[in-house]
Amino acid sequence: MTTKRWILVAAVLGSGIVFLDSTVVNVALPRIGRDLPRTFLGVLEGQSYVYNAYLLTLSSLIILAGALSDFYGRRRMFLYGLIGFGATSVLCGLAPTMELLVLFRILQGAAGAMLVPGSLALLTANFSGEEQGRAFGTWAGASGATTILGPVIGGLLVDTISWRAAFFINVPLVLIAVWATVKHVPESRDEEATAHFDWIGAIIVALAVGGLAFGAIYGQQRAWRDPIGYVALAVGVLGMIALPIWMMRSAHPLIPPELFRSRNFTVTNISTLLIYGALAVTFYYLTLFQQGTLGYTAAAAGAGAIPGSLLLIFFSRRFGALAARFGPRWFMAIGPAIMALGVLWYSRVPATSVPWRLQPNDPSSYVPTLSYLVDFLPGSLMFGAGLTMMVAPLTTALMTSVPVHNSGVGSAINNAISRVGPQLAGALVFIFLTANFYAALASRLPGIDVSSTSFRNQVSPLNTPPDPHLVAVVRDASTSSLHLAMMVGAALLVAGALVNAIGIRNAASLERQQPAAGEPAAQAGA
Repeated sequence: MTTKRWILVAAVLGSGIVFLDSTVVNVALPRIGRDLPRTFLGVLEGQSYVYNAYLLTLSSLIILAGALSDFYGRRRMFLYGLIGFGATSVLCGLAPTMELLVLFRILQGAAGAMLVPGSLALLTANFSGEEQGRAFGTWAGASGATTILGPVIGGLLVDTISWRAAFFINVPLVLIAVWATVKHVPESRDEEATAHFDWIGAIIVALAVGGLAFGAIYGQQRAWRDPIGYVALAVGVLGMIALPIWMMRSAHPLIPPELFRSRNFTVTNISTLLIYGALAVTFYYLTLFQQGTLGYTAAAAGAGAIPGSLLLIFFSRRFGALAARFGPRWFMAIGPAIMALGVLWYSRVPATSVPWRLQPNDPSSYVPTLSYLVDFLPGSLMFGAGLTMMVAPLTTALMTSVPVHNSGVGSAINNAISRVGPQLAGALVFIFLTANFYAALASRLPGIDVSSTSFRNQVSPLNTPPDPHLVAVVRDASTSSLHLAMMVGAALLVAGALVNAIGIRNAASLERQQPAAGEPAAQAGA
């Protein structure tokens, strides 16, 4: 293999294990809850922290990690991230208690924060032109593959070996990535960096992103009945207000304000907020509706997304090359519009859609129905086709809009938005849809107090109650809420498509424009 191929292998593996661990552990959570002793945490609380502690530190520290990679060297920080991720994966696999597992997951998320922006920065520094577009496409396709395969791999490991194997699987991948990085990846850094790193800015960014992420996660878990969620959101909002003020006042800010003078950089981040918010709203509620209302198993609900996702795996590299050749603008506009059509297809799913029916002559035997083929498969294919058309061009537009020396922090900002934005969108829409669900029930059940705690503990948008008299009513209300969620998701996607169509500009040549002698780097990036 050539040096550039090994660089691509290192980058894909480095980011891939981060995405893998955000999904592969999910299927292991029930077994973890049964096996690990606990001192302070309950079973469900511990399982939730095992999952969310990782995402929280990953989101909170990702911008800091991107800035550190530009400042101290992308290869060096990427190696630190790989070694840290491998070590914490081993610790997670050996954890003797739930509380220690949560602690190790926090550390694992911190190590993972160095890898995602670092992987894109390595590709930006070592590839250019159409070759760079193909590299971004491969990166995007591999990210999709790990997201799809994560639950499958996790389920196999948990069923055949142990839940601990879900963490140990990272070790051989880390070793390959470390070897490729040491052997083939050249060092690169921000040559314009001064001797002063903006640690105050780093603290402000961590509080802003961490406060928003934690507030959204905690508030939704506690149904917004605990003030801690609101306090965390307030801290995040104050951090977001303080951040631009500090950026303008600091001599060497963590996030250079010049980045946002690039039209494509600013527009790409706005569309990322809209589009990834739509992804979170759409698939969170679609999956829960399939399982809680229609009776799909978890495996069946997950497998239902595979046909559309396979398009991303096999064709992302091609669309990355096309975006590098012709410009990303119309790919980024048409892709979300096609995704919106797929989401609107889901909004027509009826309450009577079921994955299987009883045999008329054999009450103990079930036969599959055509509901998936009619109600879900066309939407999955349309959504997957649009996503395939959009993801690699979006990455190309982002990474070609910033100077090479700011590639780490530039990619980190976009990654932070793609992680925190969906959490906030999901939390806000959850409040809205839950209110809609219980309002629909109140109109159909005039003699029942649907606002009582005892009623809401038994009946929610996420499950059908055992009482046969309520089943039809709850299914109708859940279906109504799903349709509303799909309308919101489609609206966000259309908004993202319009933002990209109006705002993105194709460069005359997508070869990276390096600053000329004496030219400010910010102007070259813009």
